[in-house]
Amino acid sequence: MSRMSLLGWNLWPPTLPFYSHPYAIQSTLLKVADVMLWRRGNLTMGILLVTLAAWVVFEKSGYTLLSLVSNVLLLLIGILFLWAKSAAILNRPAPPLPELYLSEETVNEMGAFIRAQVNDILSASKDIALGKDARLFFKVAGYLLLISLVGGLTDFLTLGYTSLFVVLTVPALYERYEDYIDSYTILGYRKMQQLYVKFDSKFVNRFRKWILEKQKLS
Repeated sequence: MSRMSLLGWNLWPPTLPFYSHPYAIQSTLLKVADVMLWRRGNLTMGILLVTLAAWVVFEKSGYTLLSLVSNVLLLLIGILFLWAKSAAILNRPAPPLPELYLSEETVNEMGAFIRAQVNDILSASKDIALGKDARLFFKVAGYLLLISLVGGLTDFLTLGYTSLFVVLTVPALYERYEDYIDSYTILGYRKMQQLYVKFDSKFVNRFRKWILEKQKLS
């Protein structure tokens, strides 16, 4: 097994051809994967506990995300402002701030990546709208229906924490029980293919024939 194999995604070595600095991206991906796979267990547990505490604060205090972020930023800039002013008066060092700079190259790389992804989504949407890809239509419809059902059962913050919990637990469990999960996944995928073939032959093909007959009559 490779060093990192997440649900069939081979991340070693991670290669992103649209970036001009692959080694920095590789290092970032390796750190993220280590957190997801609990190779840095203390950090992963800390993230889960902090997000759980934030979720409890939001649920019990009545704060909204916007109000909390605004208050935290107000407190932060107030502390830094007073620190800098007092340091200038007392001849003390200024607050140690990191270099806050976003290079044009980074923006161009992010823009190119986002543009490519958006174009793929728009192309797929066009195929669905024109009826060119029935399989993709049913996949997208299923995902949207699932999102709608989940959204009706919970709020955004709970969904966000639950999603983070899944991201930080499922990959680690998959790495540990990869062989068992793969065998059941392949079996389930084959069953779904068989059901789709039956559904396509019984309903989709009949619907297509009905549309063609209506077009010929008109």
